[in-house]
Amino acid sequence: MCLFGNFPKNGKSNINSCIFAAITTHSDLTNMKKIYCVEDDTLFRRMLNHRLSMNPEFSVFTFENGATLLERLDEEPDVVTLDLNLPDIHGIELMEKIRKKTPSTQVIVLSGENDIKTASELFKLGAYDYIVKDENAMERIWNVVHKATSHAQLDKEVKLLREEVKERYSFSTEAKGTSEEMQEVFELVQKTLRSNINVTIYGETGTGKELIAKTIHYNSAQKNKPFVAINVAAIPDELIESELFGYEKGAFTGANVARVGQFEYVNGGTLFLDEIAEMSMAMQAKLLRVLQEMEIVRLGSNIRTSVNFRLITATHKSLLDAVEKGTFREDLYYRIVGIAIELPPLRNRGKDVLLLANYFIEQFAKDNKMRPKKMALSAIKAISNYQFPGNIRELKAMMETAMAISDGEMIVEDDLPLRQDISRGLDYSDGKTLEEYTTQIIQNALIVNKYNVVRTADKLSIGKSTIYRLIQEGKIKSREK
Repeated sequence: MCLFGNFPKNGKSNINSCIFAAITTHSDLTNMKKIYCVEDDTLFRRMLNHRLSMNPEFSVFTFENGATLLERLDEEPDVVTLDLNLPDIHGIELMEKIRKKTPSTQVIVLSGENDIKTASELFKLGAYDYIVKDENAMERIWNVVHKATSHAQLDKEVKLLREEVKERYSFSTEAKGTSEEMQEVFELVQKTLRSNINVTIYGETGTGKELIAKTIHYNSAQKNKPFVAINVAAIPDELIESELFGYEKGAFTGANVARVGQFEYVNGGTLFLDEIAEMSMAMQAKLLRVLQEMEIVRLGSNIRTSVNFRLITATHKSLLDAVEKGTFREDLYYRIVGIAIELPPLRNRGKDVLLLANYFIEQFAKDNKMRPKKMALSAIKAISNYQFPGNIRELKAMMETAMAISDGEMIVEDDLPLRQDISRGLDYSDGKTLEEYTTQIIQNALIVNKYNVVRTADKLSIGKSTIYRLIQEGKIKSREK
């Protein structure tokens, strides 16, 4: 029995035909574009159905009035061809309902009259096209529907991408941590969602400042608008003004075309300025003026343009200290500070380290279609005692590396790329001799390298014989007692 009917009795070629039927049928089911035609003229409705059904990728349905179409809108058609003058509801009202319920559906309006005023109104409401029913109408409809299906598919993909981004940065996804320090952070993040007040995020490198900024944006009223992130420290001072303000053609050498700056582009969204403390005093003055006036002038222009954005800034430094030192404007500080959120370093977050480690393991496994691995007790102890100078960024990289190189069912300590300081524990004020310090450094290096003499000698750039001699003399231990 073939999935699509009985095998014919005349051999192998028919088996291939059945397989081909299965493949093409599956392809049809997944690639079919839904075209809904609303038309009260019976003859024209039949002509539409016949013409559009000639494309095997189109699944065409016809309706003689607006009410029957509205009953099927939950199916989210790709394209609707809509007669403007229906018996039960006017085309403009019906189009508004379609656009409200299924924004990605492309609406092509058909009319017996070439009314420019009506067409203009329809385009403002979001109509994809306006076609007059004349002798060339059917061919124009055929061409426009094909273009509209591609547009509809793009809209759906953009919508899906936005939903994925929102899910990725949803508060339930990113708000991970049970430590008291992080609970205070979460409470402040929740308060930022009540309004569009500016936010300043403090924290060491790698603590997740941009992640918190994105979490605020994608859970705020600005979530459907752009999120633009700029690292102030990464852009040369002479370029950051053009990056933010944009420029007109010919504004400077190399400005061959006009360019919209990020102040304009963000348009109702969130502008995230990372490492704000690194901004020059001259640029600080210009930023202050933008925040006061909410207007900008592109380089090479005299025209003032209104801008609208929420500002989130971040720094690993104390802005108040920078104000006292005279490297940051006090008036700008009070303009941007808003709600201040301080992210604790990972070493101060207790059991959050294990919570995050397991989260990164699961994410890596999911992204790479692997089975998540558990951590052995040795690995748990190692990361629990580690200081994580690179914070969350280092932990994420560490767990991804461990998942990639681990050969067993569990992640062990040797799978973790822990940074070690072979001179830790040395007190240079205790009056030891150079030989005593050297011996202690070699002993610490042996411990770090798990008493592997060859590896230790290589790391310290000394001969193996030196280590063996010190072991023989009893000045260092060759293994843990």
